Amino acid sequence: MTYIDDLGKAAKVASQKMAQLSTATKNAVLYQVARDLIAQTDQILLENAKDIAKAKEHGISDIMVDRLKLDASRIEGIAEGVRQVADLADPIGQVVRGYTNLDGLKIVQKRVPLGVIAMIFESRPNVSVDAFSLAFKTGNAIILRGGRDALSSNTALVNCIRATLEAKGLTPDAVQLVEDTSHAVAEELMQAVDYVDVLIPRGGARLIQTVKEKSKVPVIETGVGNVHIYVDEFADLDMATKIVINAKTQRPSVCNAAESLVVHQAVAQDFLPKLEAALATVQPVEFRADDRAQAIFQKSVPATGEDYATEFLDYIMSVKVVDNFEEAVDWVNRYTTHHSEAIVTRDLEHAEQFQDLVDAAAVYVNASTRFTDGFVFGLGAEIGISTQKMHARGPMGLEALTSTKFYINGNGQVRK
Repeated sequence: MTYIDDLGKAAKVASQKMAQLSTATKNAVLYQVARDLIAQTDQILLENAKDIAKAKEHGISDIMVDRLKLDASRIEGIAEGVRQVADLADPIGQVVRGYTNLDGLKIVQKRVPLGVIAMIFESRPNVSVDAFSLAFKTGNAIILRGGRDALSSNTALVNCIRATLEAKGLTPDAVQLVEDTSHAVAEELMQAVDYVDVLIPRGGARLIQTVKEKSKVPVIETGVGNVHIYVDEFADLDMATKIVINAKTQRPSVCNAAESLVVHQAVAQDFLPKLEAALATVQPVEFRADDRAQAIFQKSVPATGEDYATEFLDYIMSVKVVDNFEEAVDWVNRYTTHHSEAIVTRDLEHAEQFQDLVDAAAVYVNASTRFTDGFVFGLGAEIGISTQKMHARGPMGLEALTSTKFYINGNGQVRK
């Protein structure tokens, strides 16, 4: 038996027990988890400080360190996410449809747990708790494999949850952390088809591509966000400035932050200097611009083809000036990672066409892309943002962690 075999076998047994829990029991446990996380704040922060210190020693950027950092306020936010999941309706057992067919069979389709979920993710330790709370509420067991840079933080959070489960008389193996962060063990988890029902990668493009290429377990693709904002010829330029600043600078290290700016040529001469000046008072951004945008900016660098396809996760933004609306849509669809895209416009027809034509999980009109989030969308904590089209798309809350089963009842029917 390998390390992953041991974790997988324990998770499989736990998943069968989780599937039998009542909603009342699950909610009570989640509320206790939230309380215990708050109670363990000092210990969690002590472990998080170890990760922060190592990250700084290794020269990780301040922006990426911010993804890793916990404080009392962030732990309270994590706990609030757990409470919100507890307050959400339990989808397990929900009847999707019910009918009697021509043979007199009574057929009911119900929501059921997926079983064992594995998650491979980077940096942000709050993901451990978010993922557990959603998996637990939907009667699933979960195996978590975080990055080595957050190992101490993740261990503290998962140990706190496991202690709560045990104190409540439940198996702590409902949540397990892969403490061996080697690539070999990660690949073994990707191929654990005997134990894992679905694998969710959450992180950068390289991580997700690796999981897609090497996993034998079904994968729900999430996360990479080359997010565009298109400033239309009919845009309110003050609004556009506010939206771009928020989407780019409020938290640049997250997947719903804007990375690419597309501007209609009719407003580029007015908008780009306005944006550049406004950003200078908030947070300077390096613009990697095409020739037309470069001629307008006071300071920018030439964009490469790679820049237009890059998720920077930094104060960097590609800029493209387009001749018309159709070119803007084509450009966005060419470089999108199918996460979140936005248009700023006062033209209703352009707004509706952009939302219809752009191929992304979330498409905005006159709003910052930073809102693409399960918590904001009313789903409670999210386990990730799916950028694919099968099973789930967009922020994945409780319903995305369920499957369905048909229950058929007869009275002696045989098929002729």
